[in-house]
Amino acid sequence: MSNSILLNDSKVKRFVIVVSVLIPAVVTLLYFIPQPENLSEETKQQLYILPKLNAIFNGTAFFALIGALIAIKTKNIQLHKALTTTAMVLSVLFLVSYVIFHLTTPSTSFGGEGTIKAIYLFILLTHIALSAVIVPLVLFTYIFGLSMQVERHRKWAKITFPLWLYVTLTGPVVYMMISEYYPY
Repeated sequence: MSNSILLNDSKVKRFVIVVSVLIPAVVTLLYFIPQPENLSEETKQQLYILPKLNAIFNGTAFFALIGALIAIKTKNIQLHKALTTTAMVLSVLFLVSYVIFHLTTPSTSFGGEGTIKAIYLFILLTHIALSAVIVPLVLFTYIFGLSMQVERHRKWAKITFPLWLYVTLTGPVVYMMISEYYPY
């Protein structure tokens, strides 16, 4: 398949749209699906490694994105591609881990009060909202770059990059703020 066909292919566009709708729908459904009740105490405790792992995935993606920006500014296209692909893979790993964790464990409430709770809720809510918005932006921007539609890639990246950077930064921040309230 040639690069020019890649984005003109309606199947690719349909895939991006389906994934962009499916991911937020699945994440929303996680909050309505009851968690299994027969997990051992040891298993429950082991599952709480996943939020830390998610923070690591997000934080590493953040640095991969910074590296990708530096690479493209220095015209190192191969490194830019490798780092954006790394950020994509890390984001997919985050999503899989996130779904597993929330399918198996109850939500944890933030225990802080007052100003710190307001700050936490602002960061959490903007992180959640932008993580839903970012899916089609990342996918289309990535496809434009992969298919060497440089002008379209640049135009989309001006919007996608800061939003994706924010999402990958605020993920670990949310984890650091709530982790002390986890039961394990």
